[in-house]
Amino acid sequence: MKRIAIVGGGISGLTVAYLLLEKRSDLDITVFESDIRPGGKIWTDKTDGFLCEKGANGFLDNKPKTLELCKNLNIGPVRSNENSKKRYIFLNEKLNALPESPPAFIKSDLLSWGGKLRMLLEYIAPKGPDDETVADFIIRRLGKEALEKLIDPMCSGIYAGDPYRMSIKSCFPRIKELEQQYGGLLKALLKIRKEKKKEAIVRSQESGQNKVSVAPGGKLTSFYDGAQTMTDALAEKLGDRLRVGVPVHGIVKNGNRYQLHTSKNTFEADIVILASPAYASAEILRDFDSEISKTLSDIPYPHVAVVCFGYKKEKIGHPLNGFGFLVPRIEGRKILGTLWDSSIFPNRAAEGHALLRTMAGGAQHPDIAELEDEKIVSAVFDELKPVLTLKSDPDMVKIYRWDKAIPQYVPGHSDKLRLLDEKLRAHPGLYLTGNSYRGIGMNDCVENGHKLADEIISGLT
Repeated sequence: MKRIAIVGGGISGLTVAYLLLEKRSDLDITVFESDIRPGGKIWTDKTDGFLCEKGANGFLDNKPKTLELCKNLNIGPVRSNENSKKRYIFLNEKLNALPESPPAFIKSDLLSWGGKLRMLLEYIAPKGPDDETVADFIIRRLGKEALEKLIDPMCSGIYAGDPYRMSIKSCFPRIKELEQQYGGLLKALLKIRKEKKKEAIVRSQESGQNKVSVAPGGKLTSFYDGAQTMTDALAEKLGDRLRVGVPVHGIVKNGNRYQLHTSKNTFEADIVILASPAYASAEILRDFDSEISKTLSDIPYPHVAVVCFGYKKEKIGHPLNGFGFLVPRIEGRKILGTLWDSSIFPNRAAEGHALLRTMAGGAQHPDIAELEDEKIVSAVFDELKPVLTLKSDPDMVKIYRWDKAIPQYVPGHSDKLRLLDEKLRAHPGLYLTGNSYRGIGMNDCVENGHKLADEIISGLT
């Protein structure tokens, strides 16, 4: 019987463990989690009648593997409501709704007419190098104004990142692929639209329907009791195979097997999967393989603070009829953005109450995430008060701090991955997985978990 050790009890480690057991119930699997709770950066906190997400708040429902996993776990996902379609950018001292169609974009005040006309030149922009920063890519194809007002806040909202230090190839691979495949984004849009229209015509002829839609699918999805529902369900399935509060300090090779030095004892395994964050895996491998360790330690993680405010709705002048808003760096604000969680999903606040979840810090402003509690609460309140017409201090305040939050895929990240793959070939049975490598979202973690489980199982047969 093969013995498998998985280090890291976040969604990546839990998913791989569950899938391996689903495929081969005879496997001897143990998951080690250093924290006293499983889930990693998926962490739902229920406090004072509010449901706060310390980390990820959901996933898009356009990836079948995650929905399939939910079905197998017998947990029912909840889609975000219609409010989630309305999103805002805080620009020029006010909230500006993101246009939902090309005509609405033309009429909007988000970009100047010069900025809008510059975007049209994207059609003739040349292809760029194999890898470049998000900023270089967007400036070359869409112009600097589009970068500063549209793409910069998106980067901070997804990655808490800095577009001038993010790899377009690794952070937004599909966008880079469209340029390489079609020659540009507008060219890709037109060709894909034409292809989908043809497919839709065929389908409508077969079904007798005439509706044609080329809009991308995907609604933000979570659970009634928060994102932690998924990791809790996975942990429950694993039972006593999951050992929490047991950090792994190092690893050595003993013949054909690996020895893990944990806080409790020494554990031997035929296969070891490191599903911990890159910086934690780097420490575990420091004496085992210094080159792999050094490569992992070079993946940066910024500081992020999540500040939740709970309010009685009567104390907020804004209707909160939307998803929330993001803030471009050029606005010179202290926050990255605020999500109106109680307007997106049910059960986030009691009747007559609202939950606001604000992100601060990140790659662009890490110092703000390190402020003392009173100062960061004051800073967030001062930012939100004029925007949302707050009439008093919040009724509930919770601060969640991530010293190392979201991995940053900087230029050269794909080279790091190639080097890691090459070095790991010298250590059969040793694997890396998690959001440090090929996607930071819940969907990415589940998808990569499937790929790794399939790879391991195929090697056993």
